[in-house]
Amino acid sequence: MLTLDYFNQKPAPYWYIDTHAGPGSYRLDQGPAARTGEFETGIGKIAGIKPRPKSVQRFLESVGCLGKTGLPTSYPGSPDIAQRLLRDTDRLRLFELHPTDFDALDKHFAHAGRRAQVKKTDGFAALKALLPPPTRRAVVLIDPPYEVKQDYDTLIATLEDGLKRFPTGCFLVWYPIIGRPESRRLPKKLLKLGASTQSWLHATLEVAPPAADGLGMTGSGMFVLNPPWTLAEQLAETLPWLSQHMGAGAPARYQLDSHST
Repeated sequence: MLTLDYFNQKPAPYWYIDTHAGPGSYRLDQGPAARTGEFETGIGKIAGIKPRPKSVQRFLESVGCLGKTGLPTSYPGSPDIAQRLLRDTDRLRLFELHPTDFDALDKHFAHAGRRAQVKKTDGFAALKALLPPPTRRAVVLIDPPYEVKQDYDTLIATLEDGLKRFPTGCFLVWYPIIGRPESRRLPKKLLKLGASTQSWLHATLEVAPPAADGLGMTGSGMFVLNPPWTLAEQLAETLPWLSQHMGAGAPARYQLDSHST
């Protein structure tokens, strides 16, 4: 959200590219989300807490947390958040390979017209054909499921190719913090890749301690290549607040590192 807000400050149009877009939005009052109640440990934990940083307030407004209960019945995924923030001159390019999620995503954007293109294909492979975009401005979000370990290697190869094709592009990479060796090695590989660019940012938030068996996700990380210059300062204000209110039984842990030349 903060990245798109920054891109909106300039009148020149840009593309938002989501390689693993998912279904577009998620019902919180029925279906899988209602059965697991997982959102109660995420957005549900912070929706009603005040005072809060400006960035958190802006995010809650963007996802529709404005009612008395604080939570909307339908929570937006990344492409839906982008759709709400992009201007008429900007474009969305969305990819999803999972059949059920693609059908939901395609339906969700059926009335978006020329602004959005939704394709049922591998977002890693599809990205090559889009870079560089005609606008020479783009935000690329890459957040694969990481269900197979090959995703980690494919991610790095995709980023290396993307930077060759579009060195000034803004690439946002989400990853889970889990016990799997590939996950533990990924930040070092991303940092090595970041050294080849003018600037990068790395933020993590761990909200739960590791389970006794070492399984499960304890938090997540976001690595940004060519981030907005304002992003580090905004996250420096936001992450301490999030760590205070999102911990499971103890304060959460966060880390924020950035580099620019």
